[in-house]
Amino acid sequence: MPADLVTVPSALLDRLAALGVDVPRLLRHADVLPSRFQPPKARLTIHEFFSFWRALEEVSGSRDLALRVGTEALPHQLDVASLAALHSPNLGEALKKFARYKRLCCAETVGVETVGGEARIGFHWVHVEETLPMMLVDATFASLLALARRGSGRALMPRRVELARRRSDEAMLRRHFGCEVRFDAPLDLLVLEETALALSFVTHNADLLAVMLPGLEAALSESLTSRSLADDVRAALGRRMCGERPSVQKVAREMHISPRTLQRRLEELGTSYQRLLDDVRRDTSRRLLASTDLDASEVAFLLGFEELNSFTRAFHTWEGVSPTRWRDAERSRPSLT
Repeated sequence: MPADLVTVPSALLDRLAALGVDVPRLLRHADVLPSRFQPPKARLTIHEFFSFWRALEEVSGSRDLALRVGTEALPHQLDVASLAALHSPNLGEALKKFARYKRLCCAETVGVETVGGEARIGFHWVHVEETLPMMLVDATFASLLALARRGSGRALMPRRVELARRRSDEAMLRRHFGCEVRFDAPLDLLVLEETALALSFVTHNADLLAVMLPGLEAALSESLTSRSLADDVRAALGRRMCGERPSVQKVAREMHISPRTLQRRLEELGTSYQRLLDDVRRDTSRRLLASTDLDASEVAFLLGFEELNSFTRAFHTWEGVSPTRWRDAERSRPSLT
């Protein structure tokens, strides 16, 4: 599937209508034509998809709507990645399948990192410069937690939820997820106990997986032939914007190639590791300055700059102003309604 398209179940509009959303008003507000949701599935551009979720924030009238959308989906309303995950033998395998086949639905990568007894699950959109809609993040995390609970048959509670945005709706989010919620985080993360990955799934269906997986693998193979190595590097760098020095050696190791080969192949694509790093740093800095209350020095640290002055010079090169002045201008800009 083209990298700028997102597959959306056509049943989503029916679900929103059942939850009391004025769907015609929502689509007008998002500037998305109803015909884009023709069965069996809609394919929206990333811009349309994000506009849809931002419009939902404006017209829904319910702060917890995204949590309900993510939690209350029926099995026939799940995407292929979720279905493959649901029929896996345990949560760890479910997350692997979810991450692998999510690429068939949209240009979103899913990372699961185990560190210090934690399983940290994050999502990264390739080629996306703008801030993610809050309701989209909430629905995504609620949906993944609901899948884990449905599969395991247990009332699984995360260790915490980390959100790359300013503090808002804290009580509602704590109540829904049943755990600590941290704001002003560098990345949106759903954090589970590492031991939870071993939880067996009562929904495991090996026979159904045997039927599903060959078709999914064939579709994935076709999809990946048009996926650029540069996209994979951007995704890997995006996951490292949390205080880590994003060296070419670490990224090459994740790509399972040598640093020299990585740099040569990027040159063949007309780009370079440094150019991609600058792109990801620029996009991440704009997102953090716009969405969080982190100060410029904290943003500089998260991007891997050794000192604030280096970040300030780089940001001025990108945007023509200092990080502080850019944030002030962004906050004074009237919101689109």
